[in-house]
Amino acid sequence: MPKLTESTLSLSDVHRTVEIPKRVGLLKKLFAFAGPAYLVSVGYMDPGNWATDLEGGARFGYQLIWVLLMSNLMAVLLQTLAARLGIVAGRDLAQACKEAYAKSAGYALWILCEIAIAACDLAELLGTAIGLNLLFGVPLLYGVFITGFDTLIFFALQNYGIRKLEAFILVLVATVGACFSIEVFLSRPEWHVVIQGFAPHLTSESLYVAVGILGATVMPHNLYLHSALVQTRAVGQTDAERRTACTFNFVDTTIALNAAFLVNAAILIVSAAVFFKNGVIVTEIQQAHELLTPLLGTTLAGTLFAVALISAGQSSTLTGTLAGQIGMEGFLQFRIRPVLRRLITRLLAIIPAVIVISLKEEGDRTICLSSARSC
Repeated sequence: MPKLTESTLSLSDVHRTVEIPKRVGLLKKLFAFAGPAYLVSVGYMDPGNWATDLEGGARFGYQLIWVLLMSNLMAVLLQTLAARLGIVAGRDLAQACKEAYAKSAGYALWILCEIAIAACDLAELLGTAIGLNLLFGVPLLYGVFITGFDTLIFFALQNYGIRKLEAFILVLVATVGACFSIEVFLSRPEWHVVIQGFAPHLTSESLYVAVGILGATVMPHNLYLHSALVQTRAVGQTDAERRTACTFNFVDTTIALNAAFLVNAAILIVSAAVFFKNGVIVTEIQQAHELLTPLLGTTLAGTLFAVALISAGQSSTLTGTLAGQIGMEGFLQFRIRPVLRRLITRLLAIIPAVIVISLKEEGDRTICLSSARSC
């Protein structure tokens, strides 16, 4: 295994910059390791997931909660393996693939990685633009440009250290969680029926929505991201220290991804309690926002929905640009200024988003986010 130099380290500007304290309590050590998994978790609750969760709840009630749970368990397994690769081998997934496969295979994997990031980023960009439109009345086209370029401003946080960026993402994740906790309270679901939804059950009709939920959960670029982010911790080089780091990162991953599961479950539960109960089929985010207020009888429901949508979209698009940087540097061993790389990623999403919005008929502002990525 070739030795990595300073110029080829994964995320070299923040590599091993977070010290791991010794001779401290369990909670303090866990806090030192906490962070990478939360950046990864936002990809599992992005606007692309919302569309499938809303449709699943509106059409089939609580029946498909078990699909969310199984998807989450698979995500925990894959993300844990990716984190262990970074900790033990000192490589991110892109670097490991480049070293293990032929050059042609490496290029093919890089292209697939970029396509996955662009597809996911398109849904996240549109989701945030829709949130701005719902909350402030900003036209979708303007919202796309605002969302596209404010990402570069937020990434200035990284100049103050990866912990600041992690804290900012955690605030956005907490905002999404708080909004939907209130939504669940307002919707008053039937909890005994919710529990029944954890029993696996599929019909010929629900199969397609279940596949859509699974497809929206697939986040290949998160594996590249996680394997790099864990290397921001200054983990010791002994086997015992690496084993300890793997254990704490497993705990961090389990907590963070279960938080993402709870958010997705909350979206499906709200959809089932409000729309399925009233016989309303909802397949679009804008439609859900318009119906929440009259069905729940409070404008707070619609406002919380839009705030959560903006927070989810913005946090997801931030981590997507980081994954793009990791993929390019790992597969191609080609480094450009991070700001330029992030601008390229934004443009790859902005251009198709502008085309999609421009092609819509005047007055028709309904955009399918699930089709932007997984349909």
